[in-house]
Amino acid sequence: MRFQKSRGLLILAGATFMRIENHYAANLSELDLRICRSVPPGGNWKDIPEDIPSERIKNIRISFAKGEGSRSTYYGRLHPNRPSYTINTYFTRPGNGCHIHYDYSGAQHRTLSHREAARLQSFPDNFLFKGNKGSVTTQIGNAVPPLLAFQVARHLNIVGQAVDLFAGAGGLGLGFGWAGWTTLVGNELEASFAETYRTNVHSSIVVGDITDDSVKNQILKEVKGARNKDLPLCVLGGPPCQGFSTAGNKRSMDDERNWLFRDYCGLLAVLKPDVFVFENVTGLLSMEGGRVFEMVKDELSKHAKRLIVWKLHSENYVIPQRRTRVIIVGDNTGKVPESPPPMLSSLSASDLVSDLPRPPSVKDALDDLPALLPGQDGGDLGYRHRAMTPYQAFMRGEITAAQYLAEVTR
Repeated sequence: MRFQKSRGLLILAGATFMRIENHYAANLSELDLRICRSVPPGGNWKDIPEDIPSERIKNIRISFAKGEGSRSTYYGRLHPNRPSYTINTYFTRPGNGCHIHYDYSGAQHRTLSHREAARLQSFPDNFLFKGNKGSVTTQIGNAVPPLLAFQVARHLNIVGQAVDLFAGAGGLGLGFGWAGWTTLVGNELEASFAETYRTNVHSSIVVGDITDDSVKNQILKEVKGARNKDLPLCVLGGPPCQGFSTAGNKRSMDDERNWLFRDYCGLLAVLKPDVFVFENVTGLLSMEGGRVFEMVKDELSKHAKRLIVWKLHSENYVIPQRRTRVIIVGDNTGKVPESPPPMLSSLSASDLVSDLPRPPSVKDALDDLPALLPGQDGGDLGYRHRAMTPYQAFMRGEITAAQYLAEVTR
């Protein structure tokens, strides 16, 4: 890798320019524009003047006064020198989290573009999301950061073939592909999500409900036709997490989405993989006093000699986002470590991790992307400048995931 120094910044030599797909900022109402203009970097609803007529903000203030929570991320503007908060499926709305662009002085009074949110999720710029804007928002917000998946895959200490269930846009599959795994087939219910997966991860994806026997049979047929039994097999899967998530109102075993993992387990019983990786939100750990988590583990333990549970924070894996996920690894090889993948970055000031670098900030991640107005598509505007951080170089395809990790940890 050839990096040059310019004004104290890293610049990758020989950088090229390309169309920036999905770099679209949502339209905002006049009220939302007034709100965005009033919030400074790192600020939130508390910075909004009381003369701005918003019933929702009024109710937030009332709830806060009653001690019903700080609502600290509502109407939040990102701070340029910190990683983002969790990218959720509402990042195009200023009031549903910390989604306002960090560049206050540059008058970017808008929410994150799809491409910016995708970057904070560690999807590279050549990853093309398909479908309408609402679908793309959901795909990005629900995804596993592929750079986190890459580090999980490398930590398994084996490489082989993978079956990708509940695939979504393909965050898990993409990260495993970077680590040398070959996807045999994916499965996804939503057609636009599957088209994204087919475009970027693997051409073989079965579209349909995994509870349908014909869908299961098609998955098994695809695996049988491509399987190399001399290679390890891994089954990936992150069942829909809305029922588990603390952001939802219903966190009960009555929500049938919480039990789609049983269909995942049914395929585990047939495929008998060497390892499986089950991903979900942290709400799974506390749902119904932890009883659901114990039931999930009991079911998964039928398909592995041992289960390993990791609670991973994306900001500890040089990703510019604070996002926590539960990973359950079922290991039949004896090669997977009990300990999680090693931390490479930290926001903590404790002595134990003080020698680790801080994760990339949102400015580190996004500063080379062209400025936008609300409602503007910046796909043809071109990058503002060469890649000035290793993360920008990684996002632009100028270095690989492995090269990025090597660069930021040396």
